[in-house]
Amino acid sequence: MATESSEITTTGYIEHHLTNLICGKTEKGWTCDPYLTDQMGFWSFHVDSLGWSVFLGLVFIGLFRMGIPKLSTEAPSGIQNFVEMCVEFVNENVQSIFTSAKNPIIGPMALTVLVWVFLMNLMDLVPVDYLPTLAGNIAAFTGLVEEPGDAYFKVVPTTDPNITLGMALAVFVLIIFYSIKMKGLKGFVAELTLHPFGKYLIPVNFVLEFVNLIAKPISLGLRLFGNLYAGEMIFILIALMLVFNSIAIGLLGVGLHIIWALFHILILALQAFIFMVLTIVYLAMAHETEDH
Repeated sequence: MATESSEITTTGYIEHHLTNLICGKTEKGWTCDPYLTDQMGFWSFHVDSLGWSVFLGLVFIGLFRMGIPKLSTEAPSGIQNFVEMCVEFVNENVQSIFTSAKNPIIGPMALTVLVWVFLMNLMDLVPVDYLPTLAGNIAAFTGLVEEPGDAYFKVVPTTDPNITLGMALAVFVLIIFYSIKMKGLKGFVAELTLHPFGKYLIPVNFVLEFVNLIAKPISLGLRLFGNLYAGEMIFILIALMLVFNSIAIGLLGVGLHIIWALFHILILALQAFIFMVLTIVYLAMAHETEDH
């Protein structure tokens, strides 16, 4: 049975790993103290989530830039084969789902979603203490914090609902844009008010269709966040086993970490694939002009 102090330490360890590096402006100026978010107001930034998202986006661009086919008599490189495989895989999914219209933006956007989300998810396989400890040491060395443990740093952007819901919001804006572009404003309003029960039950139709419309980005973002957050929590709980003064428990923790990491790879890829497929499906529905 754990003592009260060990329970507090365990709670603090979990809380520390689930807290973002939040920066914002307070009455006393700019600060990066996550416990002052109530004073920062709306304009507070999760610097770690934003930073890793941008960095991994640049990794995606650089990776695919290297894989652009070149006119050469030599055999294609491994990175070129990988890029071509990804493009072909995405094109097959777009062509099988997006059949009602043609839109040259859908393919590149689906590819970006798939690879970018997968790279962000992949950060979940990095041991939970490595990068936060490194960031804490750098922060302490530069004088930003007094002790390395005072720094907060999360490295998996998709465990932050602000990131996942932000991407879902971008998809939602595209849904609205293409719905109005393809059907016209009148057709879009009619879709929200005349289905499924006709013109005599417009209020009921609007409530049902509006809830259905809003549920798309919310479910899209929360599904990705929930799965990755749960996976990160399991990694943190497994990491706690390594701090016990017991070789047996430590070895068990290492074994569980390897097993969960191998299984989690499937979840990471699956969640990226689901996010991409649902994005294509929702945009395909926005392009449909036939009455239902």
